[in-house]
Amino acid sequence: MKSNAKFMVPVAALIVGANSIFAAGVAAAAANSKVHSPESIQCSKDADAKNLHGKERQKFRSECKKELKAKSAAALKSPAAVKKPY
Repeated sequence: MKSNAKFMVPVAALIVGANSIFAAGVAAAAANSKVHSPESIQCSKDADAKNLHGKERQKFRSECKKELKAKSAAALKSPAAVKKPY
């Protein structure tokens, strides 16, 4: 039984170390994930549909997001969107 104990300690240490490395990787991935706005997602889909890449894609997405945000802001300011408290 003593010969098994020589191998169990390093194996246990390896398992604990691997778990902590995995947990750190998961935490880092969660910290790096970004929440994208609906405008950003829609503009990415539109850029994909147009098969845009590189600087053309960046320019298209930038302009697209500005337009969509302006439209949503205008929709919020319209009198139809404002509800009167009756």
